[in-house]
Amino acid sequence: MSEPGGRIPLAAVLTANTISTAGSSLTLIGVPWFVLETTGSAGRAGAVAFCATLPIIVSALIGGPVIDRLGRRRVSVASDLVCGAAVAAIPLLHFADTLAFWMLCALMAVCGLVQTPGSTARYVLVPDLAEQAGTTLARAASLFDAVSRGARMAGAALAGVLISVMGAEAVLLVDAVTFGVSALLISAGLRGLLAAAPMKAATPVSPASYRAELREGYAHLLRDRLLLAVTVMVMATNGIDQGWGSVLLPLHTRQELGGAADLGLLAALFGAGGLLGALLYGVVGHRFPRRAVFTAAFLLCGAPRFVVAGLTSSTLPLAVTMALGGLAGGMLNPILTTVTYERVPQELRSRVSGVLTAGCELAMPIGGLGAGLLASAAGASGALLIVGALYFLTTLSPLLFPAWRTMDESPGLLSSSEPGHPSSAHGASRPRPSTS
Repeated sequence: MSEPGGRIPLAAVLTANTISTAGSSLTLIGVPWFVLETTGSAGRAGAVAFCATLPIIVSALIGGPVIDRLGRRRVSVASDLVCGAAVAAIPLLHFADTLAFWMLCALMAVCGLVQTPGSTARYVLVPDLAEQAGTTLARAASLFDAVSRGARMAGAALAGVLISVMGAEAVLLVDAVTFGVSALLISAGLRGLLAAAPMKAATPVSPASYRAELREGYAHLLRDRLLLAVTVMVMATNGIDQGWGSVLLPLHTRQELGGAADLGLLAALFGAGGLLGALLYGVVGHRFPRRAVFTAAFLLCGAPRFVVAGLTSSTLPLAVTMALGGLAGGMLNPILTTVTYERVPQELRSRVSGVLTAGCELAMPIGGLGAGLLASAAGASGALLIVGALYFLTTLSPLLFPAWRTMDESPGLLSSSEPGHPSSAHGASRPRPSTS
């Protein structure tokens, strides 16, 4: 079978990722709301968040070589199908009155375990698909990020409406359908694509060869001080953001604001701001020093929303803060995408991507669980202010540590003869802040 040409594979990946991301936004809002509705416990909401995110770390730590050996198309399709089945099982078991709390935790754990390899498999294809489509890497990466943001915005708004009208269970069923559609698009659109096929290993499959491939990814990250600094910082902020999205914001909107509709509105405003911020960076932001823009954007998109939520009990101030925070946060991923594309060679793409994902998401299980326990002990407002202070201290990192000064260096300074450094921007891994 001949390899598909033109823009069809890129369009298939963009469309599938848009649908899958919109569905994930439904679950991001629907599951915490479902737990709060059925149990009334912030601690249990945190426990579910812990169960959903801990397997993400496990799969990211060991999944890079699996993606290469099984093929990016197969991994993406299998991931979507398993996630769809796990998400659909939650409302179906609830309707049958057989859903125990441990079952909910187990189903979310399964979803977390297989979702990260699928999303990684799609993302690392972007450079190859951009070249095949005859477009620049920067344009394809920006488009990938922009449509993801638009999908998050639409999914969040839809989640608020569906929960208000039909209940959280309906949201989860819709999300299950989106996983199925994504699987069909990837299966059909990438059929016969060489970059999506299994890679031929230089050595036979064995525990020793697998460990060697894993070590290559870890070694590359440890050699690059900037990528390591980014990973540590984003690890901390992603952990805090997991507590915000899975516990603190749903709890605040349920106790102080207008319920699920306001939760969907706030998430949609943050997503809309992020989309505008990404587009704005593409037009004018790239002309300014990366480090300055990155630092200012992180300071604006992080702590302010925690402080405003902790000090007010009305929707408007938080809505304005979320929109402005999203605008600032939208500039983060284009910067991180550019930096990591420049620093990761093509042959290490999946392995380094898995390591970066694992590192950036390492604190997420603790973030969700800790936020639930803190809210139970100090109340929603107290927890918001404490966590907001931690976020502010974390976002000072680019101003304090020397490794960040290399963020503005030209890619041409990275010699292809130096171990682990590419001569051109063909890597596809990136640490991604969960806020953006």
